[in-house]
Amino acid sequence: QNFYRFFGYINLIFSLPVVFYSAQHYFQSAWAGLRQRHLNIDVPISIGVLTLFGRSVFEILTSTGAGYLDSLAGLVFFLLIGKWFQQRTYHQIAFDKDYQSYFPISANRKRNGETENVALTELEAKDIILVKNKELIPADAILLKGRAYIDYSFVTGESNPVSRKMGEQLYAGGRQEGEAIEVQLTKAVAQSYLTQLWNSEVFQKGGEKQYTDLINRISKYFTATILAIAFISGAYWLTIDTSIAVNVFTAVLIIACPCAIALSVPFTLGNSLRILAKNGFYLKNTSVIERLATIKHVVFDKTGTITNVNNSQVNYFGRELTDLEKDWVTTLAHQSSHPVSQKIQGYFSRIKMNFSTQSIKEIIGQGITGEVDGHQISIGSNALFTSKKLASKGTYIEIDNEIAGYFTVRNRPRKGLTQLIQAFKSRYRLYLLSGDNEREAAFFENILPIGSVLEFNQKPEDKLIFIKKIQEQYTHEGVMMLGDGLNDAGALKQSDVGIAVSENTQHFSPACDGILEAEQFPKLTNMTEFALQSLKMVRYALVISLIYNTIGLFFAVQGLLSPVIAAILMPLSSVSVVVFGFVATNILANRTLKEKKEKVNLVSYFE
Repeated sequence: QNFYRFFGYINLIFSLPVVFYSAQHYFQSAWAGLRQRHLNIDVPISIGVLTLFGRSVFEILTSTGAGYLDSLAGLVFFLLIGKWFQQRTYHQIAFDKDYQSYFPISANRKRNGETENVALTELEAKDIILVKNKELIPADAILLKGRAYIDYSFVTGESNPVSRKMGEQLYAGGRQEGEAIEVQLTKAVAQSYLTQLWNSEVFQKGGEKQYTDLINRISKYFTATILAIAFISGAYWLTIDTSIAVNVFTAVLIIACPCAIALSVPFTLGNSLRILAKNGFYLKNTSVIERLATIKHVVFDKTGTITNVNNSQVNYFGRELTDLEKDWVTTLAHQSSHPVSQKIQGYFSRIKMNFSTQSIKEIIGQGITGEVDGHQISIGSNALFTSKKLASKGTYIEIDNEIAGYFTVRNRPRKGLTQLIQAFKSRYRLYLLSGDNEREAAFFENILPIGSVLEFNQKPEDKLIFIKKIQEQYTHEGVMMLGDGLNDAGALKQSDVGIAVSENTQHFSPACDGILEAEQFPKLTNMTEFALQSLKMVRYALVISLIYNTIGLFFAVQGLLSPVIAAILMPLSSVSVVVFGFVATNILANRTLKEKKEKVNLVSYFE
C-alpha cells in the first residue's frame, strides 16, 4: 500500500510540468477565447485535460484509484505531436511562399559598362543598378547619378515624393518619379521587407474571408454541440459507472476536436498556391483563391496585358532626325519604363545616352517631357500636346517646341488570347479598357463576345472609376482586373481580384493580388479553373472531417474509446485532412495544368 501511494505521488509530481507547462498553450488560447465570448477549438481540449488531471488527483489523494495520469501524458504528447506536424507543414508552405522562392522581381544591374536584367536574388551589396521612372528601389542604396524624387507612399503613406541628391541614402520600397537614376546597394536585397510590402494590410481587400468565416462558424457551433454531448453522455454514465463516465466525457471532448476542420482551408489552398506559383501564377494569399469563386466580370487592360509589347511593330513618320536628335530622344525614352518608350528607344538603337537631363516629368497616360542636353524634348500621345492640332493618332516627338514626327506602335495579341476569351465568355462578362486610341477597336470587337464593353482613351483614374461602377451596379458579383501593373495600380486595387500580367518583372505593384508571368498567359484559363476546383477540395476535406468526428463520437459515447486512444486518433484526423488536401490538389493539378513543372514527392515535402 505504501509503494502504491509513493508511486502515485511520484506520478502526480511528474504530471505537473505536463499539465502546467506542456499544455499551457491550450489553456491560454481557451481563456483568451472565453474572455472574448468565443468558443474556440482549444476550449474542449482544455476541459478534457483538466478533467483527467482533476480526477487523477482526487483518486491518488483519497487512495481510491491510480488515476489517469498516463492517459493524460499520452493525450498531451499526441496533441503536441499534432501541433508539431501542423507547424512543420505551415513552415513548408511558408517556405514555398518565400520571396526568394518565386516572387517575380528583377533589376537592371550595371556591370562592365553593360546593363543586364537579373533576379533580385543575384544582387549583392555594392552592386550598381539602374532605376527608371516608376520602378521600385529593391534595397537600401546610395544615389550615384541622376536626380531622385522618391515616392515612399507604399511604405509611409506619404504621397508627396521626396527629393534626394547624389550621395544621399535611399530606402527599399521607394519608387522613383522622374529620370532614370543609378544607385549602389548598401546591403543585400531585403527580401523579407519586400514580402512585408506585398503582404501589407494597406493593400488587403475586404470581403476576403468567406471560407475563414465559414470555418469559424462551424468550429463555434461544433464546439458547443460537442460540449453538450460530452456533458449529457458523461451524466448518463455517471449513474452507471463513475470511471466509465470520466472516460466517456474526456474521450468525446478529445475525439471530436474540430482541429481537422480548421486545417482544411490553409493546407488545401496553401498547396494550391504552391502549385500555381510553380506554374508562373503568383497569388498573394489563399483568400485570393476564395475571391476567384465570386468573379462574374473580367476587365482587360490592352497594352502590355492582352497584347505583347515585345512583339509589336513600330513605324516612324515625319522628318528625318539627325543622329544628335535621335540621341536626345533615346535619352529621354530611356528615363521611362513604359512599353512604348522602350520601343522607341529600341527603334533608334542608339547607345549614346550620357547627356545631362533635367526636369524629367512623366504624365501617366500621356507621355514624358524633360530637358536633354539643354533642349526641351517631349514624347507622348495627342493628350500631351493639346495646344497643337495633330491630325493622326500616335506617339509624337517634340523637339524644342517643334513636332518632328510620330510613331505608330501596332501591338500584336498575346498567344492564346482567342482561346482565353472563348473560355471566359461562357462564365464571365468581359470588358476592355485601353489608354490608347480606337485604332485597334475593330480587331477586339471581332474577338470579344457581342455585348462586351470596349472603352479607349482611358486614363488610370478612368479605369478605377469604371471598376467602381461595375461593383456598384452588380453589388454581389466580383470583378477581376487584368492589367500590366504600371498604370493600372488603382484599378487593380479597386477590383475584387487584381492580376498583373508581368512582361518585365521589375514592375512590382503591391496593389495587385497576383502576378502572372506573361509567357504563362495561354494557361490562365487552366490555372483559374484549377483554383476554383481547389475550393471543391476544401469542401470534400470538410466532409471527411465531419464523417471522422461522427464515427468517433459513435464509439466514444458508448464508452468503447479510452482517452488515450482518442488522443492518438485526434491528430491522425488532422494528418488525414492534410494528406488529402496535398494529394487531391496535386492530382487536380496534373489533370488541369497540362504542363507538369515538378514531380510531387509526398515524403520530400516534409523533409
